[in-house]
Amino acid sequence: MRERLIALVIGLTLALMTGTALAMPERLGGTLDTPGNHKTLTLPAAADHSPVISLGTAVDPQTGKVVEGYAIVHYAKGGNGGGKPGSGSPLYAFMSKGAKWKTVEPWLLNPVNNGGLPYDEFDPGNNTYGGPSFAFGNLSYDIGKWEDATDGTIGNGVSGKILGDAAETFAALEADLVTPDGSNEVYFAGISDSGAIAVTVVWGIFGGPPQGRELVEWDQVYDDADYTWSTSGEAGKMDFENIATHELGHSIGLADLYTLGASEQTMYGYADYGETKKQTLESGDIAGADTLY
Repeated sequence: MRERLIALVIGLTLALMTGTALAMPERLGGTLDTPGNHKTLTLPAAADHSPVISLGTAVDPQTGKVVEGYAIVHYAKGGNGGGKPGSGSPLYAFMSKGAKWKTVEPWLLNPVNNGGLPYDEFDPGNNTYGGPSFAFGNLSYDIGKWEDATDGTIGNGVSGKILGDAAETFAALEADLVTPDGSNEVYFAGISDSGAIAVTVVWGIFGGPPQGRELVEWDQVYDDADYTWSTSGEAGKMDFENIATHELGHSIGLADLYTLGASEQTMYGYADYGETKKQTLESGDIAGADTLY
């Protein structure tokens, strides 16, 4: 509890320093998804160890438009090879040029996890909750980093609005691998592909004229079956802020980088235990967000 409170205070302090608001969550009821009862996110078998998995096309229930889906897998270092030489390569890449958010939508988080991140359970007897989870506070803060980068300068008090406000729920959530459902969801579960730390699913329009492309939905799953998670970059654990900041880059439309020259960028495609360098946005990350938004 003390560790979590310290982390949240630090997050609030940094948010104030950067001009980024850290919203408090709406708390929703539902069936408590208790540790040990998580589902496993099963990725398509044919896509084993592929960092980008095509999910095909479907109709977006909110707009009626035909959209494409992709699951982007974040592997542990060595889990899917390594970076390739290419120091002169660009330091940012898009899922598809022009594919970005044109509306601001809320998102849902189920904070229950087996990975060691603190959260407060819902007490149905008293109909009460504890405070916001570490994951909620940190994800909100990490979103603020990307929004702060949309003018090309970090910490100047000017930021855009890309992803909306959040609510925490203890109801079961599900990443949408077949069709979007109109809800942006984040939760912890096992992931079928070995070496996968996290998966971000993004639905949108990625073809046609760039001005007509857009993102319509995102989901994220963090693996708490094969990995334990840290709030402070502990050795032998995955640092949540390190991984979440990277994953949220996909949520706003950025793609992975795999050349060694980009290994210090937040959007570099591999991560390691105890790694924290992806917590901060680097030159390519900032330029990518600025160019896209």
